[in-house]
Amino acid sequence: MNRKTVSLAFALAFFAAAGYAQDTTATDSTATDNTTQPAADSGTANSTDSGTSATTDTSTQSDTSGTGTDASTGTDASTSTDTGTTADTATQSDSQGSTDQQTNDPAANEDTPPGPDANADQPKPIADSVAQPMIASGSRERNGTPLVPEQPVWNSFHGQLSAQKYSPLTQINPDNVGDLEKVWQVHTGDVSDGSGDKPATVWSATPIFANDTLYIGTPFYRVLALDPATGEQKWAFDTKSKLEALTQPALKNRGVAYWQAENPVAGKVCQKIVYIGTMDAQLFALDADTGKPCTDFGDNGVLNVDKWNTVNDSFPLSVLQPPTVAGNHLILGWAGQDWESAEAPPGAVFSVDAQTGELQWSFETLPENIRRKTGTANVWTAMSVDPGLNMVYLPVASPSPNYWGGNRTEQIPYATSTTALDLDTGKVVWSRQWVHHDIWDYDINSAPTLMDITVDGKEIPALMQGTKMGFLFVVNRETGEDVWPIEERPVPQGDGTVKGEVYAKTQPFPTKPAPLLDQSKKPEVWGIADLVSGGACSKLFDNLTYEGMYTPPTTKGEGTLAYPDSAGGVQWGGVAFDPDAQIAVVNTSHIVQYIKLWERQDYEKNAGGSGNENGFYPQKGAPYGMSLGNALNSLGMPCWKPPFGELVAIDMHTGDVKWRKPLGSSQKYGFFMPESMGSPTIGGPAVTKSGLIFIGATMDAKARAYDIQTGKELWSSQLEAPVVANPAIYEYKGREYVAFISGGNSILKPTVGDMVAVYALPEN
Repeated sequence: MNRKTVSLAFALAFFAAAGYAQDTTATDSTATDNTTQPAADSGTANSTDSGTSATTDTSTQSDTSGTGTDASTGTDASTSTDTGTTADTATQSDSQGSTDQQTNDPAANEDTPPGPDANADQPKPIADSVAQPMIASGSRERNGTPLVPEQPVWNSFHGQLSAQKYSPLTQINPDNVGDLEKVWQVHTGDVSDGSGDKPATVWSATPIFANDTLYIGTPFYRVLALDPATGEQKWAFDTKSKLEALTQPALKNRGVAYWQAENPVAGKVCQKIVYIGTMDAQLFALDADTGKPCTDFGDNGVLNVDKWNTVNDSFPLSVLQPPTVAGNHLILGWAGQDWESAEAPPGAVFSVDAQTGELQWSFETLPENIRRKTGTANVWTAMSVDPGLNMVYLPVASPSPNYWGGNRTEQIPYATSTTALDLDTGKVVWSRQWVHHDIWDYDINSAPTLMDITVDGKEIPALMQGTKMGFLFVVNRETGEDVWPIEERPVPQGDGTVKGEVYAKTQPFPTKPAPLLDQSKKPEVWGIADLVSGGACSKLFDNLTYEGMYTPPTTKGEGTLAYPDSAGGVQWGGVAFDPDAQIAVVNTSHIVQYIKLWERQDYEKNAGGSGNENGFYPQKGAPYGMSLGNALNSLGMPCWKPPFGELVAIDMHTGDVKWRKPLGSSQKYGFFMPESMGSPTIGGPAVTKSGLIFIGATMDAKARAYDIQTGKELWSSQLEAPVVANPAIYEYKGREYVAFISGGNSILKPTVGDMVAVYALPEN
């Protein structure tokens, strides 16, 4: 759920003396600067909001916490079915929803195993907290829609519904990419460092190219429609949403979604629609041509998503991630608040009609009999869709509370899973749980990437799921079966200090691809950081418990070392895929954190403040509060050995790593470490048929291009803040463009921005 903050103060003066100082100012004499604080708003009831200039922020928090809802009281749905599925080694119970709503409940009628003895001194390993794979009984009939669109498409958060982040364009290639120039830029004005009357901003949007327009959503919950060649504004719409940190301590936005009728009727309004969500749980639908509200959608163009928030409704269901659009379905997940309480809104995914907002079906991730004592296990990130199979794939988060599971020892088969649903009914086709009884907040945090691969001469309709753990799971997307073996292996069982907890005896480990980082042992202490801190790093590591991957949280010493915890591994940018070369590309972070559980009385005595997603968190209703720290010395240097982030290419014929290299430079105060050390990364890559990888994602706020075959860096450009989303690649009037949003996220560094930067080759 949460991306734990890694405000890593890497830079020290001796790095500058060593010659690593660089100029971070973004300049380009050829670019057109369309800095805007739009003066006109096409919505009749709304006016344009001017913003502030970009400054720095030290207190923002990522928007990855999320929550779902119980939709059993919905009033605008049509039919009612259940989630029956054919499973391999596990059975799934069906639950009937209310008569006016299709509700898919995973296990409402299951026999529930007894909960733990709250007074027990020792943890009790139990097998029944492990959800077995739910495998489809056979392949599904295809309807002929190709996985890779025949024409260039970048009209969704990950470019295409497959989440491949792939463009078939070839105008920009490895031979000429070095000539790229910034052809226009826009400053939206929607930025805050948190020092004034607005919370800080975190901007993780991907530009959407559709309807010959570039659509942008901002953290002030405005929509801008821009000319894709010049950046000139066509229209703007202001939702007038409260600019308050209702579920997050920062204003956050991941962009907009786009829908159009299969056969648009000329002159009829809202045949093409742009959607933007808000932190206060409102979803707006706007005519894509004019920016005016689509009055047939919801209540005069606004759908109140919070009307389905009926269980443990302690916060609104924030619509920070744009909906996934497939056919006439808008598929919605939600974001919320983490670590505060054991009880939270329970996870649900809703499909609503793209034109009316009427509920088509809902899918509940938690068994009905435990929803009120836990919560979340929601979908807060993007989803992927295979239109040819008529299936939607959900990356499901962990349940609450995140670091103690004594209140939820029953089977929760869809928590921390990839779950495939029928697009029309919301019924489960297959599901794979990637963390059993998750007590590490290892949400599945990115849309699975759908791909057709050839392994040992056999064509396989596959899916690759990136994870926070640094594992890449590859399964058949029709059935959920392994492509390469995924093994259940014994894992640590705790040290006996946490009362009432139970532990899964085994966890799934992929055999291919290999883990993106070595979690089998404690990372090595970085000698330089240890030396300058007088051995403080070694002392910290010696006082942290670690028995390998999935070492449970403890109350002892400084706590449990987590490598990675939820700040590491793969983030929401996910995995890109070149379907011609059959190469997968992913960026990953190498970050060491540590978690400690505190008995309630000790927590109340010792709890300090909670900073940028580190510090103390109460987990109210659980017997333990928790604290999270980053393994830094007193000078802010990471105690673990670099690299701190990498870019990795994988040959999907074999599952083997083709190449890997450090990505970016770690930076603060204008000084940079060597690129050989890499940078923690947030955001993700995009790839082209011509053999290029485009990516931002690093602390040094650069956009880069790499050769997909060799990993050689071919081009870079300095921006004002880190690019913490995937770039967009599109063609307009015969010219290929690459667009980056330079918005920043204090997980990497405090700098925030409001910049849209678009690149192309010189016209001559």
